[in-house]
Amino acid sequence: MELLLMPKGGNKYVVEDKKQRQIYTIKKKGFGQKYNLIDASNYVLYTIVQTGDDKKPAFSIILNDVTFLKMECKSLFLDPTITADGKNMKFALVSKDRHNFDITSDGEKVGIIKTKITVGGELHYDIDIDNKFFDDYIPLFAVAIDKTFGDMNKQK
Repeated sequence: MELLLMPKGGNKYVVEDKKQRQIYTIKKKGFGQKYNLIDASNYVLYTIVQTGDDKKPAFSIILNDVTFLKMECKSLFLDPTITADGKNMKFALVSKDRHNFDITSDGEKVGIIKTKITVGGELHYDIDIDNKFFDDYIPLFAVAIDKTFGDMNKQK
């Protein structure tokens, strides 16, 4: 599955498939760092909430008011890594440069998220993940990367 996540203003992201059809919208909800993942039918699928501070970013992905996945930044600078742990699943987003992240599941590479800088200086995220590991929450991995490493990547 190939997707493109693009920020739209400071409070919204749009997710398109490779045919440039919008399949998800991720919108900021209220105050704080809470974003809803909404499908094309305007149904809220998941919510991501930033639970840690800027020095140690952490996130919770919530499904039906229950934490589904806990994400934690293990390293900001040396071998930047974000882990995602949930019931019967374990992912890691592993990078060497804060731009290209391998998505691994139980140590096996299952996809990649590439950060691209547009001419206008915005960051876009190309997501390519094996179909058998794809689920609706996967675009939220790119949101976590954006919230954790986005400001650092814009300064380069």
